[in-house]
This record gives sequence, structure tokens and C-alpha cells, in this order.
Amino acid sequence: MASRPGNLTIRVVIVDDQDAFRLGMRALLSTIPGVIVVGEASDGRDAVAVAARERPDIVLMDLRMPVVDGIAATRAIRAQTPTTRILVLTTFDDDDLVRKAIAAGAAGYLLKASPVDDIGAVLALAMKGYAAFAPGIIGEENAPSFFTDVPPGAIAALTPRERDVLNELGTGATNRDIAERLGLTEGTVRNYVTRILSQLALSSRTQAALFARSQLDRE
Repeated sequence: MASRPGNLTIRVVIVDDQDAFRLGMRALLSTIPGVIVVGEASDGRDAVAVAARERPDIVLMDLRMPVVDGIAATRAIRAQTPTTRILVLTTFDDDDLVRKAIAAGAAGYLLKASPVDDIGAVLALAMKGYAAFAPGIIGEENAPSFFTDVPPGAIAALTPRERDVLNELGTGATNRDIAERLGLTEGTVRNYVTRILSQLALSSRTQAALFARSQLDRE
């Protein structure tokens, strides 16, 4: 039996242009208690329409699709339904596309070959508002490298407290979590996050979380 994602009920839409993959993903999700597939789409245009109708908690989004690709669909869904979290369905060779999807508002990503227990864990994290990534992808030699635009020396220029906050972001912690762990106010944490994003030339806390997990532990 797959792991239960807490006590959450998670309404999911699956978007992929391959019928067999959608069927297989629906079957996997059906084994996770609390997860309900409320719709499917085979291209980005249909994904936007299904998301508008169903208002799901999470969209599992393929990137390479006909008509409208997953990046444009991610941007459109985030604009029309901001509470919907989008997780990219990817393979290791989708580096540039995944980077663009994160910039468009995706909350994280899953490998298409992820085990069902990993899928359940990532869905639960996404539902709780955390940046959510398939376990094991960060730190692999062939994992996507999203951060070629980070200015040289930017990490070294962070203050010790900024590095503490960045490391906490890498765990998927919310501002409240970070404030409690570091003895700060939430307002102070927000200010630190803003400065970190600016200094590292990152566009979102999801990117910052990815950056923390993939880079800081290697120094």
C-alpha cells in the first residue's frame, strides 16, 4: 500500500500527450489514499480548460506537448487559478524546459519514473505549500542544473544568517517554520528571502529551494 499523504484530500489533474502514460499515472495515483484524479488533458490548451473547470489542488504537467506546451499552460493556469499547484512531470534531459517551467510558476517536479511512494510524498508537500521535488533528483550528477545565471561569488557574499535562511528554504520550510527554527520574526524572514533572491538572481523561493539543495551542500 502506498504512503498516505497525511490526512489530506488531494484533487489532481494529469496532463500528458501520451494516453498510455496518463492511464498508468491514474492507476498509480489510485493506490494513494486521499488522492483523487478529477481530470485529464492531452495538451496545454485542454489543460487550461480542465483546470478552470475543476479547480484542482495539483496539476501534474508534461512539458513537451502539441498545441500549447506545458510552460505556457503552467503560466496560464497560475494566472487563472493561483491556488492550484503545478508539478512538472519530467525526465533528466528536460533541464532547460524545467527551468522555464519553474520560472513560469511551477511548484516543483516529479520524474516520470518516480515510485508511487515518492509521488505521494511530493504531492503532500506541494499541498502544504512547500517547494516539492522528487526525492533523490537533487545531488545526482545528471540532475537538471537550473542555476547558470547565478552571479559568480554570490554564495560567498551571503551573510551567515542569509545562508541559514537559504539552507532552511532548501528543506521546503515555510517562513513561519524558518522563523521558529532561527528565532526570527516572519517579517524578518521575508526580508531575508527577498535579499537572497535578489543577490542570487533567482525569481522565486522554489528556485531558491532548488538552489540550496543542489549547491550549498557541495561547498
